[in-house]
Amino acid sequence: MSEGTIAADELRLLIERIERLEEEKKSMADDVKDVYGEAKARGYDTKTMRTIIRLRKMEKHVRDEAEMLLDTYKAALGLG
Repeated sequence: MSEGTIAADELRLLIERIERLEEEKKSMADDVKDVYGEAKARGYDTKTMRTIIRLRKMEKHVRDEAEMLLDTYKAALGLG
């Protein structure tokens, strides 16, 4: 019976940890949203900012390949 109690206690602690982390994640997401709102209020284009952030997360060779492919597609469609 104590083994079941230990497992239940452990499960409860894990669940509570996840709940706390989910709360922190929501709080951080709200903070990010606020910063985007501030940027927009100052005249920055938040869609472009999101693109830049996504590009900065990529490794250079992956980013270069994606940009080259985009340029190729744009040229094929007469956009660039």
